[in-house]
Amino acid sequence: MTPFRSAQPFTIAGAVPPAPPARVHLRNNKIEFDEKIQFEANSAVIKDVSSSLLHEIAEVIRKNPQLKKISIEGHASSEGDVPSGHNKQLSDERAKAVMTYLIQKESIDASRLSATGWGSEKPIASIDTEEGREKNRRVEFLVVEQDPQPATEKTP
Repeated sequence: MTPFRSAQPFTIAGAVPPAPPARVHLRNNKIEFDEKIQFEANSAVIKDVSSSLLHEIAEVIRKNPQLKKISIEGHASSEGDVPSGHNKQLSDERAKAVMTYLIQKESIDASRLSATGWGSEKPIASIDTEEGREKNRRVEFLVVEQDPQPATEKTP
């Protein structure tokens, strides 16, 4: 077998696979995504599996400089909550961990981000089923301040 040796560039014919669809979207003053940011159990340590999702979230923030302030909000289910407010504290620590990740690893300007944890105070689904409790465990990105979009010119 003779190895290929050439100083000339060459092209391999064939179809280029399409780019995967975007997982992260800016809609209705929210940065939305269907996946969950994953954390170690009972911890604010972000799992490596969430790195690509957080990178895509950072890309949406970078591509939208009109977003001046984004609130990162941590939420928990009411399951396992104790009077000491453990779930609220954990959701706050997780929201802050996400904010720190975006600042330190994705170079998002810290002045654009804030973080808070709500614990189980703002459920979006039933607390009576596991499916509902799972939906309530989430991190949300809400746009709280933005520059108005420039008006488009109308032709007469």
